[in-house]
Amino acid sequence: MSGYVRTSEIVKLPVVTLGGEDVAQVKDIVFDGSGGRIRCFTLSGRGLLSGPLKRDLLWRHVHALGPDAVMIRDEKALAEDDQVAREARSSGGDVLGAQLMTEGGTLLGKVVDVIVETGRTSAVAGYEVESPAQGHPRVLLPVVKPVGISGEMVIVADVVGDFTAGDLTGFPEAASGLRARLEKET
Repeated sequence: MSGYVRTSEIVKLPVVTLGGEDVAQVKDIVFDGSGGRIRCFTLSGRGLLSGPLKRDLLWRHVHALGPDAVMIRDEKALAEDDQVAREARSSGGDVLGAQLMTEGGTLLGKVVDVIVETGRTSAVAGYEVESPAQGHPRVLLPVVKPVGISGEMVIVADVVGDFTAGDLTGFPEAASGLRARLEKET
């Protein structure tokens, strides 16, 4: 079963082995902006005095992502250094704070969080945006695949603004509606 989670809820999740060993916690999430997928997690140690680990957890080594933990088979899943994260950061920007705009030029809001699908996938499913309308309320917008992405702007299909949710409970319906509309238009 899969669901949806905000990336802000993934940060600080424990990384545990299938045997139940607590080996690290998620420090940061590194995305592949062009593919709309999670590339890896940077890690920190567990506990009050633990600092960053010089190791990454590549997505391909994640057994499952759930609301309470990131599961891996064993400690061998952790990369020896954080080279992948360094390379990914140098090739792209952070989407938090970027403007979400349709291809037609309609500003949908400022990205304040990223919504990902839990389970075995690493797909970015949408964005939580602070809408410029009506006092800046936050809404969740599903995105099948961004048209373009940079550290300052995320461009999405024109119909994305027609499918919103106020919370994660309503997000699956909005995502399903967007997929159905896009399939109908192609």
